[in-house]
Amino acid sequence: MHITRNTVQRQIILEAVKKFPTHPTVEEVYSKIHKNHPTISKATMYRNLRLLAERGEIRQISLPNDVDRFDERTDQHYHFRCKICGALLDVDIEYLAGINETVQQKNGVQVDEHDVVFRGICATCGGYTNKNPACNNLLIQYNNKEK
Repeated sequence: MHITRNTVQRQIILEAVKKFPTHPTVEEVYSKIHKNHPTISKATMYRNLRLLAERGEIRQISLPNDVDRFDERTDQHYHFRCKICGALLDVDIEYLAGINETVQQKNGVQVDEHDVVFRGICATCGGYTNKNPACNNLLIQYNNKEK
């Protein structure tokens, strides 16, 4: 096992991810850090985010047709993706660990883990309750595109 030292840059990156209220992309983390730490390069950012995810200190979320995002929550949980604003939110429901065994038994495969991403319209953009009128234009554009 290769042991890596915990660098100052890695600690800065980890703290930045933990302070985000959302699930940031590499670019978002880089933009936030670069203001106060211009010597941290994008290559350092990519390498350390990947390493932090491999070590289980953060979670890397890969979504189809999107850039990877990072999550400070390392427990197994689900996400919701808004199809209007693109927000990625945590979903607080019980993680269905038993589904892995069901898939294994019915399909003869080995399941290590599963990810579920619910898709729809978040409350901010007009889901059940529209709490942010600024999103109304996005909702109107989306509804017109669907016609």
